[in-house]
Amino acid sequence: MRGQQGSSPPRRIAGPRGLPVKWVTRRGAKVDRIACPWLILRFVDRDAEFLFVEPGEVEAVAKREGATPFDTPGARLGHRGRECSFDAIVREYAIDDPAVHALARIVRAADVASERGTAPEAEGLLAVADGFRRISKDDHENLSRQLWVYDALYAAVKSRPRPPA
Repeated sequence: MRGQQGSSPPRRIAGPRGLPVKWVTRRGAKVDRIACPWLILRFVDRDAEFLFVEPGEVEAVAKREGATPFDTPGARLGHRGRECSFDAIVREYAIDDPAVHALARIVRAADVASERGTAPEAEGLLAVADGFRRISKDDHENLSRQLWVYDALYAAVKSRPRPPA
């Protein structure tokens, strides 16, 4: 779960007292709330810990745990216009990997209703994400199962020929 796929190893971000940084979002993860932890683990912080809580508890848990909220209303790392939280994390942490940008387009098309149909892979990703959510006992098991999906999708988009500059 902590391996990385990028061209440079993910950073190790130290939280209070050198502990791993915690991230918090709403429970019931499907696309963006699974894609974001994958992105964080692979490109931002390989030791990140994730908390999935009731929607009304995100702010209080973030404050109590010193956690960074994501993909929740009002979060800095949340939806903005036609972009999803995955896009916000790519921008916030200046991830310049072209395959991550291609993956962001797919995640956005699966997660944001107005973007449906903009990436052919999105409908399959949405169906797979929904299926894993339904067969997993909780969000942590769902995340663990779906990390492989994002690793494979990342490898697929990374292997595509790059368009000429």
